[in-house]
Amino acid sequence: MSDSDLTPPPADSLDSTFEISLRPPLFEEFTGQDKTVERLKVMVDAAKVRGDTLQHILLSGPPGLGKTTLAYIIGNAMGSEVRTTSGPMIEKAGDLAGLLTNIERGGVLFIDEIHRLQPAIEEYLYPAMEDFKLDIVIDQGPSARTVRLNLAPFTLIGATTRSGMISDPLRSRFGMNCRLDYYSSEHLASIISRSAGLLDTPMETGADLEIAMRARGTPRIANNLLRWVRDYALVRASGTITPKVADEALTMLDIDADGFDEMDKRILEAMISLFDGGPVGVSSLAVAIGEEAGTIEEVHEPYLIMQGYIKRTPQGRVAMPKAFRKIGLEPPASSVSPQSDLFGK
Repeated sequence: MSDSDLTPPPADSLDSTFEISLRPPLFEEFTGQDKTVERLKVMVDAAKVRGDTLQHILLSGPPGLGKTTLAYIIGNAMGSEVRTTSGPMIEKAGDLAGLLTNIERGGVLFIDEIHRLQPAIEEYLYPAMEDFKLDIVIDQGPSARTVRLNLAPFTLIGATTRSGMISDPLRSRFGMNCRLDYYSSEHLASIISRSAGLLDTPMETGADLEIAMRARGTPRIANNLLRWVRDYALVRASGTITPKVADEALTMLDIDADGFDEMDKRILEAMISLFDGGPVGVSSLAVAIGEEAGTIEEVHEPYLIMQGYIKRTPQGRVAMPKAFRKIGLEPPASSVSPQSDLFGK
């Protein structure tokens, strides 16, 4: 490839390329989560037939699976404006009042990470969700008084990665609770093909699956990997993403065919070589590999558990036979005995 081939496009062209949204705008374009999508479509269609406001909806599941995308799709389907905020951003009742009083009838308020709402804010939210009224306390002490604000009927869509941290009173006020699960490689391949088309990136058959198998069942990761592979193909190949080019690009990122990155491998190696396969506490493991315990629990561990490489027990994390084989070792007899799998020891 000559230097002229690497000449960057004009700035306006570059900006428009990176501003392209890969989020599908319609239910029909949303791939995966079939049961959830079908339920939401029934709710939306019924509300439109009645000419009524949609029920409040809670979307839960690991990050990157499409909760925000579904919120905007619901808003589009209802022909409503979607106002977006997050739990930590609502610090006082006035913040919540400002959001709710500006929503028109049938509008959608999307609160991401809703489990991080302060308890006092939740108390203000209950009558707003049930009766579309908001009681605000003004002043303090003897001069304190309550002002009731009437709100236009609206739909609250909450998203959370930790549904267990949502209080029961708040959870019970949602008419529909939808949990999103990890995607299959086939669904991810379809998403990658669609995204490649939006990015105007040529891709050969099989390249989408090559990327999908390393995306940890998560569309956000799949699209991020696609952008990297696209850049690699532009600089190191002809610009077309082939299965071979995709493999080379992802290998450069130290992402192997199982979707493991360098930190995943270090976790398994530390558990096996330093702690004899466990059980080991997450704090000890974090010190051993030089990573935060929270990062291990929230970023790496879910995938390793889902794929059967490690498991949690009351005593700590334990490496499974697949973990030994992953780093090229034979698992000890104790780790493959039926009793060890049954009792987690």
